[in-house]
Parts: sequence; C-alpha cells; structure tokens
Amino acid sequence: MAIKAAMVKDLRERTGAGMLDCKKMLEKTDGDIDKAVELLREKGLSKAEKKAGRVAAEGIVESYIHGGRIGVLIEVNSETDFVAKNDEFKQFVKDMAMQVAAQNPKYVAKEDVPEEEINKEKEILKQQALNEGKPEHIVEKMVEGRIEKFYKEICLLEQEFIKDPDKVIKELLKDKIAKIGENLKIRRFVRFEVGEGLEKKEENFAEEVAKQMNQ
Repeated sequence: MAIKAAMVKDLRERTGAGMLDCKKMLEKTDGDIDKAVELLREKGLSKAEKKAGRVAAEGIVESYIHGGRIGVLIEVNSETDFVAKNDEFKQFVKDMAMQVAAQNPKYVAKEDVPEEEINKEKEILKQQALNEGKPEHIVEKMVEGRIEKFYKEICLLEQEFIKDPDKVIKELLKDKIAKIGENLKIRRFVRFEVGEGLEKKEENFAEEVAKQMNQ
C-alpha cells in the first residue's frame, strides 16, 4: 500500500525514530503501524526505549476527586522540571489519576506484584481449571493465560486506557516518552473510596468515573 506522510509522522511521534527508518518499516509491514513500532523497537531504533532507561526524578503529584466519593493521588516523574510544567505531560498525569479512580489497580507494574500473591492466584486458577475438568497437561498453559488477565486487572501499566481501549497504558506511556522527549515514570499512587472495607450499599463509582472520562 502507499505510505502516506501522516502515517510516517504518526510512527515517528510514537517511537521517536528517524523519518527514513519509519518509512522503511511502514513499507516493510505494508502500513501496519503497530507492527512497525514492534520492528523499530526490536532493532533498537526507537528512541523511546533508550529514554526509558534514564533517571526521572522531577515531575508532579496530581489529585483527582470524583463526587467526593473516590480520591486519587498519583506521582508521575519526568527528567526535568521544565517537562513537568508541560501541558501535555500534565494532561497525561490527570488521565492516569482518572484511570486509577475508574479501574482501581493495586500496583503500577507486574514487577510490583508480590511473588506470594502471584503464586496464590496461580493456585486458585489451577484449581478452577481442574474443577472445569480440563486435562492436567493443558492446565499450566491455561493458568499462564489467565494470570495475564489477572495482571490486566491489578496492574495500571497492563490496563486498557479507559479513553481509548485500543491502547494499553504501558504503550501510551511509551508514546508520551517519544513525543515529549524525556523519560517518564508512573512511580506510585494511592486510591481512597468512601466506606471502603465497610459493609455498604453496592454503588459502582468506577463506572461513573469512566463515563466522565469519555464525555
């Protein structure tokens, strides 16, 4: 297919790679941008990957309160104070605060999940598969598949972006790193919900937040 300038520009913004490299990869993948992104990263041509290794010690703490019922504090780091004042960076941090409010993750990344919690979940999933009558030899594969779904539920970086379900947060973060030109890191967050842990009437506040984000 014909490679349009807009496609090259989009790929460049997502990866930070050179225009020529972007055009070549799009030609190689017949215009499939997602595949082109993967190839650029595999070949080490994506500047976002290199930037992701740099120290990010500046940044901001953002707060988000939904209807006085859900509250989130989140810290997102950048390399410089200059970028921390950038409007696009601020909007990204705000979106992440709303994401946490709506989707209620427990951790930032897979690496943050305690090993004992993973092992406990695997045991539960294994028992579920056995109770479903699945053969022993395929149970392990089923558990591995289901544990990935578990990560998507509890890890912010593995979740679908609530404003655009076609994007996963970790890919959105890489896009922002490439576009802004500095390493960015979602460091930590805390989420509070009124009456959390107490017996109460069932109310879906997360659904309310999701609706607000998509307005």
